[in-house]
Amino acid sequence: MTTKIQKWGNSQGVRIPKNILSEAGVEIGQEIEFVVKEGGISLYPKKKIRGRYKIEELVSKLPKELKNQEIEWGSPQGREVW
Repeated sequence: MTTKIQKWGNSQGVRIPKNILSEAGVEIGQEIEFVVKEGGISLYPKKKIRGRYKIEELVSKLPKELKNQEIEWGSPQGREVW
């Protein structure tokens, strides 16, 4: 596929077709990393989205044997209401 680098305000940009993003597993709004090597530019999706992790990724890393339990934090303090 061929495309052009275009001027957008004070920056330059490249439009990436939706099917290419989908094939690469990249979502709109997701951060990508630019790597310059051998006179070219490679783009890689970052695991984080705007500094946050996807909840699905975090939950998938929890041990299967983990049991949720309620923790007693003591009586309410200040204007806390329970």
